[in-house]
Amino acid sequence: MPSLDTLLAFLGISVLITLVPGPDNLMVIGQSLARGRRAGLAFGLGCASGCLTHIAWATLGVAALVRASAGLFAAFKLAGAAWLLWLGIQALRSGGTLPPAAGTPPRPWQRDLARGFVANALNPKVGLFFLAFLPQFADPARGSVSLQMLLLGLVFAAQTVVIFGAMAVAAGSIGRLLARRPRLGPWLDRLCGLLFIGLAVRLVSDDL
Repeated sequence: MPSLDTLLAFLGISVLITLVPGPDNLMVIGQSLARGRRAGLAFGLGCASGCLTHIAWATLGVAALVRASAGLFAAFKLAGAAWLLWLGIQALRSGGTLPPAAGTPPRPWQRDLARGFVANALNPKVGLFFLAFLPQFADPARGSVSLQMLLLGLVFAAQTVVIFGAMAVAAGSIGRLLARRPRLGPWLDRLCGLLFIGLAVRLVSDDL
């Protein structure tokens, strides 16, 4: 198993990576602003759960196979971009859904959880990141490399839950203040929709 020093170094770098503005944390913030902290927390938890699929792929070496096949990699990119595009269109078509008022049943959190999971799991760049990142902290002299990568991946996912949760709570609080101005509702949804569409375009157009 990795040493304590290795785990602490890995955790510090993981926190910095998670804090850097990227698709996942931007989507968590966007969902929290537009639909409240509950939706943002669920979406963030979904993103962190999606990381587990990439961790498993990297541990088993599947991500290496995807990287080796240009066609398969392109298919994953297009699938992820299509999902983000669909989320963006849905947000643009919304009439403006700010955090629900008192007495109004909120949207089932499972929907936001599933959206976050799919958005992360269909992003092949995340899988390639783990494939390149995790082995750097695994030492064959300390036991099974696969088990070390699995443990490191779980540490990464755990800190992601904490950071995304804090982002969702903060953005959700701002969203509640904005909810006092109902006219901002459609604009928040449009902003969130444009964010999703922009991320879809970026995923397709990036030279990987």
